[in-house]
Amino acid sequence: MLTTLLRDSRALATLAVPLVLTQLAQVALTTTDTVMMGLLGTEELAAGGLAIVIFNQLRTMGVGLVTSVGNQIAAAAARAEKDADAESGGGRANEEVRGIVRASLAVATLAGIAGAVLMVLIGQALTWLGQDASVVERTQTMLLALAPGLLPCLWFQAVRQFTVGMRRPQALLQITIASVAVNAGLNWVLIHGTWGLPRLGLTGIGVATSTVYLLSFIALYLSAKRDSELAPLLTLNIAKADPATVKRLLALGVPIAATYGSEAGFFSVTALMAGSFGPDALAAHTAVNQLVYIVFQVAVGLSHAASINVSRELALGHIDDARRIKNTALACAAAVMAVVGVLYLALPRLVLAPFLDSGAGSGEALTIATQLLIVTAFLQFFDCAQNIGVGLLRGLDDTKSGFRITVIGYWAVGLPASWLLAYALDLDTLGIWLGLLTGLATTAVLLLRRYSASLSLHGSTTAATAAAA
Repeated sequence: MLTTLLRDSRALATLAVPLVLTQLAQVALTTTDTVMMGLLGTEELAAGGLAIVIFNQLRTMGVGLVTSVGNQIAAAAARAEKDADAESGGGRANEEVRGIVRASLAVATLAGIAGAVLMVLIGQALTWLGQDASVVERTQTMLLALAPGLLPCLWFQAVRQFTVGMRRPQALLQITIASVAVNAGLNWVLIHGTWGLPRLGLTGIGVATSTVYLLSFIALYLSAKRDSELAPLLTLNIAKADPATVKRLLALGVPIAATYGSEAGFFSVTALMAGSFGPDALAAHTAVNQLVYIVFQVAVGLSHAASINVSRELALGHIDDARRIKNTALACAAAVMAVVGVLYLALPRLVLAPFLDSGAGSGEALTIATQLLIVTAFLQFFDCAQNIGVGLLRGLDDTKSGFRITVIGYWAVGLPASWLLAYALDLDTLGIWLGLLTGLATTAVLLLRRYSASLSLHGSTTAATAAAA
């Protein structure tokens, strides 16, 4: 069994490691932003953190709309592999891939425009949600700077799904690492008004982020066009997108977007709850949430790789291999989370140092954040497990179950638990995070059970069909 686990882990790592590293490099963008917000002050960190929460809410839902692209392309390529007539099968697969790419870019364009408008409108409504007035003013300005970046961000994600589905994600890592350096440089220049540019402060961080998203999309597109295997399949002519393909992607993508939105919304509401306890509580919540977000990228990479591999194995008729993928992904995630959890518990102040300094005015925020890290050390196991569960179900083309289960886990269990512990039992921000843990644990258990049951049903149906034939 150990030998099988090691073999499966190596196979999963072939695709997962570049994706995990890409995710970690990508999250370094918001981490850099958060660190620089902290250098500007506690109120700037609270305001900028709230703006990033709102941006991530809409970005995540937009990404969800095109996430199934990778699975669809992987399945098409596997079917072509299986086809006895290799030339004919490859031709059909190529045409199918081109159609999916056009449709995904069309979906990304619509989502980017709609999301940018909605982002600004949400910023105008913050004063009605119990947030500090000085924080709201800064947040609104930051959102105006971030909104234009959503469109190229989603274009980048559509092309990214295409390269991952074709199992050629390597250029993603190089581009994302370069974008981190560019983002840090632009942040510094625009915050402080270097080289004769206006001193924009917090707003400069938003302008820099939007600029980097545009540059990243251009770089990924040009990289794909230089790849002899990818270039013939990549087209930006969204005017020729097939309505039927767009409809199919939306049928799969809307539940994924709703699932991602359900999770992101869960964290967004808890951020608003933390803000009701004051700027120190919101700053602490922002810092710890960013740490969770960083570690979560390991689960995102594993989930995506597992999802792609499940789609491929099912297309090839390998049910047992698809079943083992779950255990392999969870074992890999647990190993990483255990190491990180020990670090949180042993060196909390060192971990928090990049986000919250120990100077005057930040003592209360640092104390709150240190308490939250204890909860986070355990919460992240369930956070990773539930994300892997969503990816596994996506590999079965079951995107609706993930949404239904997250609604139950987050909103019917987690949010009421957060409210009860934070307000009724007076645990404040600590109560919010204990509620988060409860919701994520419930969601993880339900998702993984659903995958096992669905895979067994799929295997029975496949066997019955083969016997009938």
